[in-house]
Amino acid sequence: MLNDFLAKAENGSPEAVRLALESIRKHLGMEVAYISEFVDDRSVFREVDAPGLEALIKPGDSQLLDDVYCRHILAGRLPEIMSDTADFPLAQSMPITHAVPIGAHMSVPIRRKDGSAFGMFCCLSPRANKSLNERDIQVMKVFADMAAGQMIARLDAEREVMEKRIAVERIIQARDFSFVYQPIWDFHSQQPTGYEALCRFSSQPYRTPDKWFADAFQSGCGISLELAVLENALEAFRQFRDDLYLSVNASPATILSGELNNLFRDIPLHRIVLEITEHAPIDDYATLTQALAPLRDGGVRIAIDDAGAGYASLQHIVRVKPDIIKLDMSLTRCVDTDPALRALASALIYFARETDCTIIAEGIETEAEMEILRLLGVPRGQGYFLGRPVELAGVLALSGAPTLRGTG
Repeated sequence: MLNDFLAKAENGSPEAVRLALESIRKHLGMEVAYISEFVDDRSVFREVDAPGLEALIKPGDSQLLDDVYCRHILAGRLPEIMSDTADFPLAQSMPITHAVPIGAHMSVPIRRKDGSAFGMFCCLSPRANKSLNERDIQVMKVFADMAAGQMIARLDAEREVMEKRIAVERIIQARDFSFVYQPIWDFHSQQPTGYEALCRFSSQPYRTPDKWFADAFQSGCGISLELAVLENALEAFRQFRDDLYLSVNASPATILSGELNNLFRDIPLHRIVLEITEHAPIDDYATLTQALAPLRDGGVRIAIDDAGAGYASLQHIVRVKPDIIKLDMSLTRCVDTDPALRALASALIYFARETDCTIIAEGIETEAEMEILRLLGVPRGQGYFLGRPVELAGVLALSGAPTLRGTG
């Protein structure tokens, strides 16, 4: 019994708590076992093992703390073990004793690491059980301590996810985000041919976009957040000059949702580049390719972001067959002084040329980096040296055919 529980608990199995309740209930010969949590002035049943008595007690049910034994046990007015509740006047005076009924009862407190009371680990029977003894309560405490760790960790994780969901939903509802746009320069024409839309969140305390999107996907509203963000970016795009394109980011999950087809309606698709980030996992390339097909047929170009940052990007490139490969800044930075970086960048540039892809180098910060990338055959780039991200007003102001910095 204990070994099975320990094995499941060690593996983090959600069955560990249920097994603890079932095991101790059977060991004690009781009909009901449960773990409760104190929430405000109520005792909420979080896990229950009561075969055949589901109508009497089930997870999610609750009782006022004034109506149950918990506070009396914590205060020492009732003992942790009552083999016969008829022997305890306080228990007999409480309506719940007769309503359930409760003939035998064992209960031990569950505490958090800081010593505060979380709830109770309880077993009860409608009949008295004179065989219950101090050894039984010690066995129950062993199970309670270990089950409590599992239970508290799970509930804390669930609450953390819920808090993240509430925060993200608030951002979506309030549209509490904005955009800046980083120019993507064509080295031949010496002009920006497009802009990448970069989302910024204004909620306080400040958190970077990757953290907000990670929270959104963890809490089940990542697609909703991405769609809301994309909708705003596309609305601003309507003010762009007709010969400029917009590059936007979308996760594989959002692409697979099919919602992009509606979102891009009435948008000139040949002026949209859809970036699939290297850091987002792709579980089924065939399904993703199928979802991308109608977008590509309409003129959307597909880009793989952060190419060269890891093995996944190479998988994406081979399987997705993008129109654009964005060279990660980890290969761009110091490419003018590091032969190894030049060799890796050259390999991707050669691959792009052989597969009829366009290469865009990200994160260019110096003129020397830009010049060596041009010599290697990179036709386009972006980075602080070429232009920092600007708000929409800056995009419209820059549309007057500026000269590429560093070219004289």
